[in-house]
Amino acid sequence: MKDVLNFLRSKIFLLNVILAAVVVASVFGFTYKWLNKYTNHGQSIEVPELKGLNIAQVTVLLERLHLRYAVVDSIYQLEKMQGTILEQDPAPTAKVKEDRTIYLTINSGIPPKVKMPDLTDVSLRQAEAILETFGLKAGALSYKHDLAKNAVLETRYHGKPIKAGTSVNKGSVIDLVVGDGIGSERASVPDLMGLTKAEALAVLNVANLSVGAIIYDENIKDSLSAVVYKQFPLPSDSLRISQGEPVDIYLRK
Repeated sequence: MKDVLNFLRSKIFLLNVILAAVVVASVFGFTYKWLNKYTNHGQSIEVPELKGLNIAQVTVLLERLHLRYAVVDSIYQLEKMQGTILEQDPAPTAKVKEDRTIYLTINSGIPPKVKMPDLTDVSLRQAEAILETFGLKAGALSYKHDLAKNAVLETRYHGKPIKAGTSVNKGSVIDLVVGDGIGSERASVPDLMGLTKAEALAVLNVANLSVGAIIYDENIKDSLSAVVYKQFPLPSDSLRISQGEPVDIYLRK
């Protein structure tokens, strides 16, 4: 035990302890400096805004900043150009190290397919809403003689009829043929003289004609008791007009 205590107090032991401490400190100092250099300690790069750029622009910008990119997903947006950056991760203004990979979602430019909806006998307003729901657009509007006013009679794609269920590109333009409210057959003008407004409307409905302007005499106080004293066109068995055409009526006490 005495020999051990004497050794611990000797100059040789103290020199070995000092030498070991110097070696350990040197190793830690070298390691710390190496890690700082390897990880660019205290240095960071702000991620730029990449949305809206194309791949060529992104390549130049990230190379200048010593960053990388990888395309991880692609989706289709009609209003965007093919290859446009839609999303990025990390987000703009995030702080990253050199050589960090920025993950990108781009616009594929290849539209997905959708099924053409059945619009037959649907109103024009409903047809436009349905097309929008399917990612399609209402195009040119044309009218055809039919009593179903503003009801869709036919759908066309690139000038040709298209059937419900046909696959088309999302974003395609569909032209609509709708009824103009006028039938192809003709009807005689009924005599509405002396009828009330309600009676006149009922007679026109039976004749497949529509009511046009309704003009009241300025002295009328009770419109329900008013009767027709003039109409246009005039009643006639010989004069025939297209079904759905309007007849104007004038009412007075």
